Amino acid sequence: MGKPTGFLEYERKTSIEISPKARIKNFDEFHIPLPPEEQKKQGARCMDCGVPFCQYGKMINGMASGCPLNNLCPEWNDLVYMGNLKEAYKRLRKTNNFPEFTSRVCPALCEAACTCNINGDPVATKENERCIIENAYEQGYVSCEPPKVRTGKKVAVIGSGPSGLAAADQLNKRGHSVTVFERSDRIGGLLMYGIPNMKLDKKIIDRKVEYLTKSGIEFVTSTEIGGGKGKAPSTVAEGDSMAEYLQDSKLKYIKPEKLLEDYDAVILACGASNPRNINAEGRDAKGIYYAVDFLKTTTKSLLNSGLSDGQFVSAEGKKVLIIGGGDTGNDCVGTSIRQGAVSVTQLEMMPKPPAERAANNPWPEWPRVLKTDYGQEEAIALFGDDPRIYETTVKEFLKDADGNVCGAKCVMLNWEKDPETGRMKMSEEPGSEYIIDCDIVLIAAGFLGAQNYVAEAFGVELNQRGNVKTDSGKYKTNVEKVYTCGDMHRGQSLVVWAIHEGREAAVEVDADLLGYSNLI
Repeated sequence: MGKPTGFLEYERKTSIEISPKARIKNFDEFHIPLPPEEQKKQGARCMDCGVPFCQYGKMINGMASGCPLNNLCPEWNDLVYMGNLKEAYKRLRKTNNFPEFTSRVCPALCEAACTCNINGDPVATKENERCIIENAYEQGYVSCEPPKVRTGKKVAVIGSGPSGLAAADQLNKRGHSVTVFERSDRIGGLLMYGIPNMKLDKKIIDRKVEYLTKSGIEFVTSTEIGGGKGKAPSTVAEGDSMAEYLQDSKLKYIKPEKLLEDYDAVILACGASNPRNINAEGRDAKGIYYAVDFLKTTTKSLLNSGLSDGQFVSAEGKKVLIIGGGDTGNDCVGTSIRQGAVSVTQLEMMPKPPAERAANNPWPEWPRVLKTDYGQEEAIALFGDDPRIYETTVKEFLKDADGNVCGAKCVMLNWEKDPETGRMKMSEEPGSEYIIDCDIVLIAAGFLGAQNYVAEAFGVELNQRGNVKTDSGKYKTNVEKVYTCGDMHRGQSLVVWAIHEGREAAVEVDADLLGYSNLI
């Protein structure tokens, strides 16, 4: 695949990034694609390695190695090199419903497992993917024709994130009539409101939804399925000024019984939307928000009014403390800076990763190495220092006389291996307490599974992790006609895993409806 000596002749190059101080002036995407001829060279670097771990997509030592979608990376890298982008799109579309999303937000598991990565730089597979899909839209290769034959079966998908959309896309292609229900006012789930616009321009989502609609999928927004007493719980405290804004007053409610009566199958793809809390003294202080609410209000206001309506959690002129060192925490860093924060601090409980692979983390495992993402790059450029503090956590939130958060009492942590279990355990370092001044706190500590009201409404069982329970490798729940997929089934994970789950759930639903399935 590619040019046999391409990985020796050409250096890895990726899209040009607009400088941090320039790009923080807006919420636009900031990557400038490579010229076509240079992109061909990047395809040429694929080295015909014989065993392409880039498309392996299995777990090694608890971590994914290669693409969970089993993308045919060597094939379309070669086609990029040959300049045959139409055929490259056909190969890409066989395994990935949404390359326009993954080529922007995926951490590129394929590149981490690339054979070139052993002693050099991996093939720029993610950017080749983006080149292929964007060219496909420009040239009109992306089809939006409804299936010629309908099966007469109806499927309801609850949730319009990547897993729900993937399941809907697959089942619609098979000829089933699919309706996607979304409680937010826009389609996309966390793709829409959980990922900032500069990382995934919402026009990209709208473009795809338009194609899916023309393909025959029906979308219903601002509609809640279940919700207990008629109102789904908000992640924001009821007394907070954002609670009313986040809870759409125009929501329509449908009882689960009605869906089960009207549809032949129901797929729950509601995500792992139950955020992990920080149960520290002073948690009731004003100005403490979950990251998902901070990001949602910002994007919603940006799309509705260009932020002129003021209906968002604002970090302007504030000292921001972010608890959580993952991708969501990084997104909070970038968003806070664009809003005009005067300082940003990001706390991480885990030790600082090494700059290079450790001996106990060999290829093709996912590399547990230090990554400085776009938000941290911007903080370094603006404030002069990396915003991250490792091996630390909050013991207490401090409040002023009016009940507003004004600081956090933190403590350093020690990590040691338990000799009995072999697991790492943490303990507080005596005498290490210190104070961080802050005006706003954003909790980006991950998620604890699905919101219980959805499971209760349908009567589906949950496992110990708070995810919807199914048999191993299956997607059917304990309730007849009800299936699940994505983060609601797997737990908080990556977009590629969500798409994988949606596709696999679609196969199971299709086989149950028709007695067999030819979906792959």
